[in-house]
Amino acid sequence: MNRTTDDAASPLQELRDDRLAAAGVRLLLKRDDLLHPTVPGNKWRKLLPNLAEARAAGQDTLLTFGGAYSNHLRATAAAGRESGLRTVGVVRGDELRGRPLNASLAQAADWGMEFDFIDRGTWRRRMSAEVLGELRRRHGPALVVPEGGSNAAGVRGCVPLGQELAGSGAEVVVVSVGTGGTLAGLAAGLAPQQRAIGFAALSHAPLDAETAALQVEAFGRRTPNWRIEEGYCFGGYGRSTPELVAFAEEFKAAHGIVLDLGHEAKALFGVFAELARGEFRPGTTVVAVLAG
Repeated sequence: MNRTTDDAASPLQELRDDRLAAAGVRLLLKRDDLLHPTVPGNKWRKLLPNLAEARAAGQDTLLTFGGAYSNHLRATAAAGRESGLRTVGVVRGDELRGRPLNASLAQAADWGMEFDFIDRGTWRRRMSAEVLGELRRRHGPALVVPEGGSNAAGVRGCVPLGQELAGSGAEVVVVSVGTGGTLAGLAAGLAPQQRAIGFAALSHAPLDAETAALQVEAFGRRTPNWRIEEGYCFGGYGRSTPELVAFAEEFKAAHGIVLDLGHEAKALFGVFAELARGEFRPGTTVVAVLAG
């Protein structure tokens, strides 16, 4: 496959900022957004083992789920194209059928993804045997990957992310949370003295319970070294506010890095808000994962 090697580690970059210096806190950025040229880093980590599972099972199709602006759908389309696998994206909202595709879905379509738009009632039952059976009847045999790539295989694929940070000197690792898979695997890979904070990117899901369930599915237990901070959702999934937009624009101007408003901007806003509240003691090293 034309990509970085499966065991390649993404780089760490120290962020220089007067607010950090005044608080005596170091902030390192884990540049998982640079791990793969087209697939966001945490998505690539979660998709790799699912791609391998599909090939091992003799499947030529991945069927997965996402909203109209899903980064995961776009990532799956790119990974499928690179791997030679057909991809089907089941999209929440049958009202979108027949309408022009937004930029995110258009890119996924350009990379070969086929779409199936379903109503919201069916969406809520999307992982039931009944709905999956109907989807397979419509699209043929496929390996089913849940929304966000967050299944046991995907969680295990994120363990190396934590292992790469075990020797970083960080006491705290922060990451945006949408489905819990990245946090579940990351936390399992950290060193014993490290802890993880997941900044929720949405407000309508029980992310703590879902992340814990993913760890139990992947490892047989919940690790005690993580928590989820829900105070920086900015209206929920795919939403933002003028305050968040201003933060992202200021961050880009100061550091030359474009933050995704749906995820990374919320997490980093939370980091600096917690910094201002004195939540990080002087001398602390924090790593923030940028997944792209």
